[in-house]
Amino acid sequence: MSELLEIVKNKLQDKFGDAVLASEMHYDFPVFILKKELVKEALKFLKEDAELNFHFLTTMCGLHHPENPAESEFGLMYQLHNMPKNWRIRIKTFMSRENLDMLTVTDVWKTAGWMERQEFDFFGFNFVGHPNLKRILNMDEMNYFPMRKEYPLEDMQRDDKNDKMFGR
Repeated sequence: MSELLEIVKNKLQDKFGDAVLASEMHYDFPVFILKKELVKEALKFLKEDAELNFHFLTTMCGLHHPENPAESEFGLMYQLHNMPKNWRIRIKTFMSRENLDMLTVTDVWKTAGWMERQEFDFFGFNFVGHPNLKRILNMDEMNYFPMRKEYPLEDMQRDDKNDKMFGR
């Protein structure tokens, strides 16, 4: 799989230069971290390049790392698949809480429509150019984004729990 890492890394660096911030293997998965401004262009390139042919957007998900520096607290991960060659890669990008705008990729993959709505709904990402960006799973009245790591996992007001049973 590291051969795939080199193939994709070389093509991305030839096309986008210093927009490729990092590349590494996570287990057996090539992962590329790109500058936010060029993610859509890079995704389109990865899909349309004849050799790479990453024609299937498998997954797109939001990331929240409050322990990261402020400029990289939030992120998006796109997982792409070339089915004929059985190649899979991940593209990641990071951004600050103050600017969660990303260009939509619904014109590259129609399936991105629901994925982008989900990440808007749960994290608050704003996909600029999305044809119907509104909540998909949560109530419209919600004024927060439940997948952010800003909320405790448990209700700290409860006094009916005995934490001795859980090793705490």
